Amino acid sequence: MAPVVSLLAGDPVFAKGVTLVAVVIVVIKVLVAFGLLQTSVMLMIWFERKLISDMQNRIGPNRAGPFGLLQTLADGVKLFFKEDLLPAEADRRIFRLAPYLSAVPAFVSFAIVPVGGVVNIFGYRTELQVADPPVGILLLLAMSGIAVYGLMLAGWSSGSKYPLLGAVRASAQMVSYEAAMGLAVASVVLVTGSLSTRAIVDAQAPHIWDWNVVRLAVVPFVIFFAAVTAEVNRPPFDLVEGESEIVGGFHTEYSAIRFALFFLAEFMNVITMSAIIVTLFFGGPSGPVLHVPVLNWLMPIFWFALKTGVFLFIYVWLRAALPRLRYDQLMNLGWKVLIPVALGWLLVVAGFRISRLDGFVVFVGALAVGGLLSRAFRVGRERRMAEADRRFAASDVQGSRGEISVGEVDG
Repeated sequence: MAPVVSLLAGDPVFAKGVTLVAVVIVVIKVLVAFGLLQTSVMLMIWFERKLISDMQNRIGPNRAGPFGLLQTLADGVKLFFKEDLLPAEADRRIFRLAPYLSAVPAFVSFAIVPVGGVVNIFGYRTELQVADPPVGILLLLAMSGIAVYGLMLAGWSSGSKYPLLGAVRASAQMVSYEAAMGLAVASVVLVTGSLSTRAIVDAQAPHIWDWNVVRLAVVPFVIFFAAVTAEVNRPPFDLVEGESEIVGGFHTEYSAIRFALFFLAEFMNVITMSAIIVTLFFGGPSGPVLHVPVLNWLMPIFWFALKTGVFLFIYVWLRAALPRLRYDQLMNLGWKVLIPVALGWLLVVAGFRISRLDGFVVFVGALAVGGLLSRAFRVGRERRMAEADRRFAASDVQGSRGEISVGEVDG
């Protein structure tokens, strides 16, 4: 019981103990958060279709409901009543479990996001977030790691080679970018001094220049944004599906409602990670308040929704504007760029936390090491290209000799 109480201690609703009213408030918050996330997914799918169609001079969804708002609901109903296929060679239990391993982590990650301030309900003060555990950031990283299992098990349990290839590629991509994402989050934790998402938001509340995107000089934010984009399989990092390369990726054998769960998990992850970016780097729900009693609790929600909506727009914009990367480019960006830069910047932040002199020394050292690594990568690439050209020239010479000898024989 003690570990449970310690996890719940972050929410002021339990200041009077674990009472029936407090438990009911927590259950209400869970249901509201789940319903809000599902509704946001429906609107996000409509928003993406509509915005991309506008960018491409098309109409987009306009049949189901006003402005096509019910198109996502119509698609969901269609998928719910479609035939649910189960391959003969599939591992039945794992095949059925995999979609939930992809969808559940997205909701659990959203549970630690502060979407507003503190409100009074039935005489109890409570935070507008489902849970505020003292190790919220570690919970986020854990859920990110668990999501990999859903993709890997989906491909493996299908009993087919194509989904297995897609699952291996997806797992390699997600594991590679988790390292850079974790190092970027470590910079936030280092400068904030807490693993609690509420404490991270409170540390950024006073002014815009207190936001972590400014305090950390933008670099960890850029790294985190790129890593998260790869984690949630959004363009230009959407090689997990790779429809044109390997049929349909890890979910080739899925249909009906189980396929819809993977589709739901992807868009749920986009919303959740946009909210996490706002929480870690842009002050969460903090913003100007009008000091009107009725609006005091609404304004933080408005600012949070506005900031999250901006990143959702950016994700749609990237999908419409950028082509998919090659897999070697994807892995090179993760291992040769993001991870070294994230690690070096973490050391710089740690140095500045000690003193300005130490931070400056570490910064100069990081630049020197980065220059050496860049030079080493460039030399290696040039040598590989020279070796490839030499082999190509040798093969051309051998081919021409073969043609001459064949001509002489014919003569």
